[in-house]
Amino acid sequence: MTEFLSVDGGTIAFEVAGSGPLIVLAHGMGDHRAAYRAVIPQLVAAGYRVAAVDLRGCGESSTDWADWSRTAIAGDLLAVIRHLGGPAALVGHSIAGGSATIAAARAPELVSAVVELGPFTRKQSTSLGDLRSKRLRQGLLRLMRAIMLGSVPAWRSYLEVAYPGARPANFAERLDDVEAMLREPGRMKALQGMGRTTPVDAGAQLGNVGCPTLIVMGTDDPDWADPRAEGSAIIADLPDGLGRLEMIEGAGHYPHDQYPDQVASLMLSFLRTDAARA
Repeated sequence: MTEFLSVDGGTIAFEVAGSGPLIVLAHGMGDHRAAYRAVIPQLVAAGYRVAAVDLRGCGESSTDWADWSRTAIAGDLLAVIRHLGGPAALVGHSIAGGSATIAAARAPELVSAVVELGPFTRKQSTSLGDLRSKRLRQGLLRLMRAIMLGSVPAWRSYLEVAYPGARPANFAERLDDVEAMLREPGRMKALQGMGRTTPVDAGAQLGNVGCPTLIVMGTDDPDWADPRAEGSAIIADLPDGLGRLEMIEGAGHYPHDQYPDQVASLMLSFLRTDAARA
């Protein structure tokens, strides 16, 4: 059942399942909370209370926002955690990965652990050498068309590249669902707004994170020429001993949807070991 929380500037939608320690799940741009549909039952079965959030402008959240930055999204996520009686383990995909970093740095009393999936958490740069990667070129061109032109077909085409190899059984239905959402008034504007932001605000906070952090990258993520190097760089910018990097072989930019069992297993192992020791 959808719940709504009024925050400064609009309304954030979310749903909660299960009971136990709190985990908050935040999706990436151009998506909604159903991105975690295959992971949530496993977390609930493991004894967690799981809140899946629609980012501002996405899903059932309101669309009229002045700020699409990771810092603004972090404020929304902290409001949800506070409302649900945190602390919480905060899981963020892509842009929300950077938001999770900011939330953990700003409110350590509310964030007990961070999991970032294919995160944009550092200042990005693309070299001519990087562009030798066909995978990167394909993804980048589609992303640019979607963001610059507000093109729903371009975003759908990007998703085709972002799911290399294994795809969920209902992949076509998932694409149809995302496309239908983006055709609602204000939804593509949200994607464009997020896509035009940079992760500089998140990168500036990496050194201020005080909780255990798990970075999960797909080896075939089209958003980077070398996803392992990007994940390792995030770990290097965290305080010593806090970060852990896991790679999922064959996964693209949506490891939680391509390989939900593996991602859930990594998350649960991390929460039971690294986060528990903290």
